[in-house]
Amino acid sequence: MALWGARFAQKADKRLNDFNSSIAVDRVMYAQDIEGSIAHVTMLMKQQIVPGEDGELIIRTLEEIKEDIESGKLSICPEAEDIHMFLEEELTKRCREKGKENAGKRLHTARSRNDQVALDGRMYAMEQCRRVIGLLKEFAVTLCDKADEHTETIMPGYTHLQRAQPITFAHHLMAYTEMLLRDIERLEDSIKRCNRLPLGSGALATTTYPIDREYVAELLGFDGVCQNSLDGVSDRDFAMEMAAALSILMVHLSRLSEEVILWSSWEFKFIELQDAFATGSSIMPQKKNPDVCELVRGKSGRVFGNLQTLLTMMKGLPLSYNKDMQEDKEALFDSFATVETCLNTLRPMLSTCIVKKENMRQAAARGFINATDCADYLTKRGIPFREAYGIVGRLVHTSIEKGKVLETLTLEEYQEASSLFEEDIYQAIALETCVKNRKVTGGPAPETVKKHIKTARERLGSH
Repeated sequence: MALWGARFAQKADKRLNDFNSSIAVDRVMYAQDIEGSIAHVTMLMKQQIVPGEDGELIIRTLEEIKEDIESGKLSICPEAEDIHMFLEEELTKRCREKGKENAGKRLHTARSRNDQVALDGRMYAMEQCRRVIGLLKEFAVTLCDKADEHTETIMPGYTHLQRAQPITFAHHLMAYTEMLLRDIERLEDSIKRCNRLPLGSGALATTTYPIDREYVAELLGFDGVCQNSLDGVSDRDFAMEMAAALSILMVHLSRLSEEVILWSSWEFKFIELQDAFATGSSIMPQKKNPDVCELVRGKSGRVFGNLQTLLTMMKGLPLSYNKDMQEDKEALFDSFATVETCLNTLRPMLSTCIVKKENMRQAAARGFINATDCADYLTKRGIPFREAYGIVGRLVHTSIEKGKVLETLTLEEYQEASSLFEEDIYQAIALETCVKNRKVTGGPAPETVKKHIKTARERLGSH
């Protein structure tokens, strides 16, 4: 008979038990459940709701159970309804074996599974958030390290996937570093709103016992308590918010993966992945495939789907707790696991990739990506930009017709377009000049990017 089955005359059908069970998902929260239970019984003893002798036995036994699970001595029963019921039944059994069965039965005093589930979910989610934040920091540092090596490596910047203006590989990598920094901030913010203790909310209307919720919050390291018991047991905003932050993070990882896929193709050949992070073909012996990036790109949809699951699950639920909410953990926990796997694989792949500097430089030399600088040359000599734009546009057209680029046009050809062109035009449109002159904050000039890398490292250190 289930612990909740006293009201029922019939034993639950196995099909109901199987459908109702969540042990396959929530078993990972055993440590949080034990920690929360220890804090709860510590408070019950302080408030003289539970005798000190019984409370101390409960705490010792819970610590033994945790140690036995982690050592492999105790296996979590796959047929248990959930981790909360499994641990309570194991506690009661062990207290009975010590001649104090009633001690184990006192643990659930002034507590419901509703607020217990909410507590464990918050604690586990915050722990996983912090794990992902740690991985994001490592990944961002890796990007900074790679950028440090390539502040002078010129490559074409793109809009519409068409060559647009010259930048550096470091500048491009640091764009993703900024994205990761925002991801860290979003996850940290979600922890702030999650960090409120729901325990003490009871099933939905608190309890008649004189409990001290603030004391439990202090023991568990929460910033405060949920101020409304209905909200305390039914709030899953933290799960939706974290899932949303993880979804945005996966957008960033997917975008980066798409670029690596392009860069490592023969059409670009900007980078080469190490053999350890690429795969081959079963039929085409020449192939070297960026499967890691393709999987990251694909797994982003999985994380987006988990967010949609949470939003849809919650949108029509009346207050307070509903069994639908059991579905929150599988969606959120899967998102954490997916993101962690992606970060753990992408980071070493990027840190070890070979950058083909010459190929990047040659690509930048084609496509007239210095045309804007050519127009700027004229505007600095008094021609309005729109007029200069037209002059250079016609020069580009001429160059294409003659099979040339702006650097190979003669001075006579330049002066036919405008008498303001002089010999120094060649220096003005040199790719190195185009990059180095973009010293504005946020620009690709090597000295500017070096400052950006330095400030990014400082920001990472502050998190």
